[in-house]
Amino acid sequence: MSVIGMFDSGVGGLSVLKKTRRLLPQTPVVYLADQKYGPYGDRSLDEVRRRANVIVERLLTEGATMAVIACHTASAAALHSLRRDHPHLQIVGIEPAVKPAAERTATRTVAVLATTATFQGELFASVVSRHAENTRVIARPCPGLADLIENGSDEATLRRELAKHLEPFRSENVDQIVLGCTHYSLIGDLISDLSGTEVVDPAPAVAAQVARVASGLPTAGGSKGEVRLLTTADPGRFSKRAAAILDEQHSVETIDI
Repeated sequence: MSVIGMFDSGVGGLSVLKKTRRLLPQTPVVYLADQKYGPYGDRSLDEVRRRANVIVERLLTEGATMAVIACHTASAAALHSLRRDHPHLQIVGIEPAVKPAAERTATRTVAVLATTATFQGELFASVVSRHAENTRVIARPCPGLADLIENGSDEATLRRELAKHLEPFRSENVDQIVLGCTHYSLIGDLISDLSGTEVVDPAPAVAAQVARVASGLPTAGGSKGEVRLLTTADPGRFSKRAAAILDEQHSVETIDI
């Protein structure tokens, strides 16, 4: 039976989980939030790579038959090494959605909001090189923003923080903003409202890719698949945030890895 193992540094990857559940309601999912070590965007790529290795090994012990890196920073740090180390495991990563933004832009100028670590990885440079040859791409690191979202900060706080990052785009003729962190997907509507610009959210495309990969694996029939939520930190805090994001309640287990 197919079991999707999915992870992020916290609640951001739940944006991918929610859309995946709509496509694959019968497929069981184990979601691991590495909140003890998050946010990953504040850590070095080597640190994140080590954590990703530990987490994938744990997901395998939990019965996962495929792995989804629902985090841009972790994908930038570890996607290639994980695929090398687990050649028989289907692994879906996530990259900044520069390609659709470059295809849609009328001004030939797009912006990418992401963590500092995401921009440091080779994956981002490769994506821009492959998909935005004739497009100006403005990379805007947003230190601290994922933390605010992780902690459930109120809208007024988020608006103040976002204004610092979005205001410069008005004079740059940006007409597409790529959300380069799954945490940002949780406030995509707010970013679009404040910027007056079309926002490109990668979560639907990642969920669609997960569904394509899962279609080649054995599936469970009939009943709705179980969702197991694991965290390396406070289960009560994670449970409340997860329920608000997923619009359904699931029990949360604490693990020590």
